[in-house]
Amino acid sequence: MIVLGSTSEVAQAFVEEALRKGERFEKIYLLTSNKETAERFARHIDVKFLQQAEVIEFDLMKEIDYVRFEKINSSLLFCAVGYLGEGTEEGLYDNKNTERIIDINYSKLIPVMNYFAQRFESRRSGTLIGLSSVAGDRGRQSNFIYGSAKAAFTAYLSGLRNYLFDKKVHVMTVKPGFMATKMTEGLPLNPKLTATPKQAAASIFKAYKKQRNVAYVLPVWAIIMMIIRNIPEFIFKKLKL
Repeated sequence: MIVLGSTSEVAQAFVEEALRKGERFEKIYLLTSNKETAERFARHIDVKFLQQAEVIEFDLMKEIDYVRFEKINSSLLFCAVGYLGEGTEEGLYDNKNTERIIDINYSKLIPVMNYFAQRFESRRSGTLIGLSSVAGDRGRQSNFIYGSAKAAFTAYLSGLRNYLFDKKVHVMTVKPGFMATKMTEGLPLNPKLTATPKQAAASIFKAYKKQRNVAYVLPVWAIIMMIIRNIPEFIFKKLKL
C-alpha cells in the first residue's frame, strides 16, 4: 500500500481500518515530508498489527527524485495530500498562500499521481484513491482558491478513472465534507455535518471494497452539494457561502 500524505489523520485511520478488517500488505510505504511523525506511525502499526512499513521522505515543494520510488510495489494507493491555507477573505490577494494551495492540492501533486498511475497501468491492476473535497463541487466565496484546486483534482481523478478503466485499474474519488482534523482545528464546524477521521476511514474503506467511483464521507453531503450545484447562478452569486 502506498500512502501519500501519510501524516494525515484520515490516511492513518484508513490504514488502521484496512488492517483491522483483515487486509495485509507486503509493505506499507508512507510517503511524507514529516519523517519523524510517519516513523512513529510505522512503529505503531508494526506493534499493533505486525505490519511492516517503510517511510520515504519526499516534499512536493521540492524537486522529486522518482528513482527512490522504483522499489515500491503495490496495488493500492491512498492519496490524502491536502493544504487548506487561508480562506478567501484572509488570503485572496496573498500570492504565496494562493500558490501553495494550488501547488500542494493540484499542480505539484499530479505528476506524482501520474507516476504511480503509469505503474498501475503497466501491471493492469490496482486501485488509486484520491481525497478531493466537496469544496470543489462549486466555487463559493469563502474558499474558492482551495475549492478551485480541489475541483481541478476532482476533474483529474474523473479523467484518470475513464482512462484507466480498460486497463483494469480503478480510481476512486473521495469527497469529505467537514472533518475534525488538525487542518480544520479552530473552524466553527457543525458537528452534525462533521466526521471524525475514524468515521471517514470506515466510510472510505467500505466504498473502496465496493469499488465506488465517487464517495461522499457522510451521505448528507451528497444531498447538500446537489442542492448547492443546482442553485441558479443569478441567485447563487448573491449568497454568502
